[in-house]
Amino acid sequence: MNRSKPRAGLALTGHRRHSHFLSHSYSPSLVEFAVSTLAVTDDIFFNKAGLDRVRTEALVSEALAGADDGELYLEYAQSESLSWDDGKLKSAAFDTSHGFGLRAVTGDTFGYAHASTLTEPALRRAAATMRAIRAGHSGSSNMSDPPHGTNRLLYSADNPLTPMPFEAKVKLLEEIDAYARSRDPRIRQVSVGLVGEWQAVQIIRADGCRIADLRPLVRLNVSVITADGERMEGGSFGAGGRHGYERITTPECWQAQVDEALRQALVNLDARPAPAGEMTVVLGPGWPGVLLHEAIGHGLEGDFNRKGTSAFAGLMGQRIGAPGVTVVDDGGIDDRRGSLSVDDEGTPSQCTTLIEDGILVGYMQDRLNARLMGQAPTGNGRRQSFAHHPIPRMTNTVMRSGHHAPEEIIASVKNGLYAINFGGGSVDITSGKFVFTASEAYRIEDGKLGHAVKNATLIGHGPDVLTRISMIGNDSRMDPGVGVCGKEGQGVPVGVGQPTLRVDGLTVGGTAP
Repeated sequence: MNRSKPRAGLALTGHRRHSHFLSHSYSPSLVEFAVSTLAVTDDIFFNKAGLDRVRTEALVSEALAGADDGELYLEYAQSESLSWDDGKLKSAAFDTSHGFGLRAVTGDTFGYAHASTLTEPALRRAAATMRAIRAGHSGSSNMSDPPHGTNRLLYSADNPLTPMPFEAKVKLLEEIDAYARSRDPRIRQVSVGLVGEWQAVQIIRADGCRIADLRPLVRLNVSVITADGERMEGGSFGAGGRHGYERITTPECWQAQVDEALRQALVNLDARPAPAGEMTVVLGPGWPGVLLHEAIGHGLEGDFNRKGTSAFAGLMGQRIGAPGVTVVDDGGIDDRRGSLSVDDEGTPSQCTTLIEDGILVGYMQDRLNARLMGQAPTGNGRRQSFAHHPIPRMTNTVMRSGHHAPEEIIASVKNGLYAINFGGGSVDITSGKFVFTASEAYRIEDGKLGHAVKNATLIGHGPDVLTRISMIGNDSRMDPGVGVCGKEGQGVPVGVGQPTLRVDGLTVGGTAP
């Protein structure tokens, strides 16, 4: 990456300018010209959208008077998606959206009003709604302290959608399709998806604190279906992050994605039914961290623990995992999909240790739950868009490396399963029970990898599975940048990661006789 380009960060001073609305495309040259991200977002929301900054700040201050917390969240976003299927461009979409969300927090309740129009009358109606919602409720009349500042620059401020022409994107998908079909005559179907987004946000608090961020996000996915006689199997692979398309559209990158998707599909063509029963399971590094994300991560978010609905509630300071198990949520990793310079409440992202050497030491917090639990916010207040209120969410959730070589871990298993890719899964936050389906897995027999198996389902209990980890690999790594997390109807980009793990006595559901 060219480090001389401006990179997104946080700024606390800005300028007032004249008004006209934002054009269809916001040029990266304007981003390079801007002194700070706050200046860029001032240009979007006040100069081009027509809002008056001074009056907007006054409206926010009036609407949140007497509240414990709250903010005005301004958002402008461009997004596009291209889908290639059946040898042709199946769909192409481009969307520009803008709007605001105004929130007032009193005690453990909040009011939220949003609109997809950036006008002063809409803001005034939202402010009136906040005052009506607060009627009969008394806050502390002492607004919570604003987020502290940061100068960390985690990703480029450039809009990834504009440098690459639409025709070049279509040609890229066509080239990927042709390359994939040339790799093996058993390929029957190729699907390719290219997705990009550029988001500008500014957060205004009643105390006058203003925080801004500019967020790029891209992803390229490749899926193939292969056939051998009447049997058909698929494989897929994707890559992305908070950077431009240039990282994922080089021939080296997309050819590697095609080759990996094809490899998975061909492995599954020869896969046998999975065994069933309680056995030792070895989880591969990287993307299998999605099991960690679902089975443990959600249970360590502040709202579930404040309300006592998490299986981990009340266990702070207690052992919940085997020695050596250390898990962090780190939103401050450069260019990663789940990273944020600041969260959607304006709190800088950080590396939050959740489990240290098997001991529960932290939760992921937004501002509301942190205040009610007497803790500090951790930069995990996230929302899908201006139409959604912030809630505690994961960013990049990772288990740290241990000391065992992956080969040593596999060699230690006499009879078990090695799972290196996962499809869908679910978890019950209250009970901690989870179910996950492995999309690529192998038998382990006498310390050696055996044949591939299909339809293997891992069934367990989040707090319990951490105690069953007996060996931790020295190869922790992140997923390739494709994760999306859903909670309360909101989807946000996330990252996961872990080393190779040996888990003893995990229940496997399978169909083998």
